[in-house]
Amino acid sequence: FQARCASCHVLPTANPQSPRIGPSLRGVIGRKAGTAPGFTRYSRAMKAYGQVWTATNLDTYLTNPRKVVPGTNMAFAGLPKPQDRAAVIAYLRSPVAPR
Repeated sequence: FQARCASCHVLPTANPQSPRIGPSLRGVIGRKAGTAPGFTRYSRAMKAYGQVWTATNLDTYLTNPRKVVPGTNMAFAGLPKPQDRAAVIAYLRSPVAPR
C-alpha cells in the first residue's frame, strides 16, 4: 500500500476526512464504488460503475483500472503481478485498515 497507493490515497488508518487526490480506502471492501464519505471528486464513470467492492472485483480493477472503469480519474496503470494485488487487498482487509 505504502509503495503503490499512498501517493494518492491516505493510509486506511488516517482520518478519512482528509483525502488526497483519491478517496480514503478505509473500509473500501464492502463499500459501493464512488461513495467514500467526504470525497466529492469521483468521476462520473466511477459513480456509474456502482459495484460493491469485493476482493474479487478489486483484484480485477487493480489489474487495469481504466479498462474496468473507462473514464475513471485514477491515473494509476495497475498492478500486473497477482501477488502485488493480493498484498494490497490483504492489507485493506486487515485490522490495520479499520472499517
